[in-house]
Amino acid sequence: MTKLNLNPRQIVALEVVFWLALGSTYFLLPEKLVLITQIMITGLFAIALDIALGYAGILTVGHAAFFGIGAYLAGLLARYGWGEPFSGLLLALVVCAMLGYLLSYLIVRGSDLTRLMITIGVCVLFFELANRLTPITGGADGLQGVDMWPVLGQFRFDLWGKTAFVYTFCIVLLMFLAVRLMLKSPFGLVLRGIHDNRRRMLAIGSPVDARLRLAYCFSAAIAGVAGALLAQTTQFVGLEMLSFNRSAEILIILILGGTGRLYGGLIGALLYMTVHDFFSDFDPKFWQFWLGIFLIVVVMIGRGGVLGVLSRVFKVREQRL
Repeated sequence: MTKLNLNPRQIVALEVVFWLALGSTYFLLPEKLVLITQIMITGLFAIALDIALGYAGILTVGHAAFFGIGAYLAGLLARYGWGEPFSGLLLALVVCAMLGYLLSYLIVRGSDLTRLMITIGVCVLFFELANRLTPITGGADGLQGVDMWPVLGQFRFDLWGKTAFVYTFCIVLLMFLAVRLMLKSPFGLVLRGIHDNRRRMLAIGSPVDARLRLAYCFSAAIAGVAGALLAQTTQFVGLEMLSFNRSAEILIILILGGTGRLYGGLIGALLYMTVHDFFSDFDPKFWQFWLGIFLIVVVMIGRGGVLGVLSRVFKVREQRL
């Protein structure tokens, strides 16, 4: 099949169009702002998972642990008197980064199956911990009374989701650019090398385990920020944010968009949640049946996800992002 060539300038133009189109939904789809805000947050969460799975090759099915912890940290901070939004994001980022780095000593040392079991165990452990600490977390009823202050002291979170959309869009874009810069740095190139051939990287003297620990740390930090964003924009934190189901769902979203491709998480979240919303309206009782068929068809037809399909159509003259 003949590929269509895309040079770096055309790629940049497409990226600008993507972000402008996403931002323009504020004016074009005002009735869908809440959904689009959640799509962006889910996309950021998928990007966090992609750093660990798609770039570093760390098999994890428990990333909801960091997502939920970030949400609870931001929610608890607001509930107990400090509702400044950026402080909640910073707290979630720092704590989840530290926790991710500590847990990485357990996860990085094992094989894929060991990592899989440890990450699932960590996710279940934090879920049960949050469930038992009812006086603090609210347990099965969720954390209520999350009162966020206006963004920059001027813009209150409204019922129509306008402030939440702009706030989330700016944070997601900044985090995306930071991740992009990291992956284009020598550190990002090392991660690609480890993912492609771990033994060769060890042979040339690269500190593989140390790099993987840092990758997992960064991944956990960004997942925590995504969770904090969801808690702040919805002003509620539920146990499902820590559940294994959320970990499995975000893995599906990433695979749908394409692993190891920076836009894979965003595209996957956009496609999955849009289809999810359509099927739940189309058939409220059996929407999961139709969603399951859709996912099976996409995986069977589109090897490598949506961006995998596009990569077989277009030839990009730069490193895969």
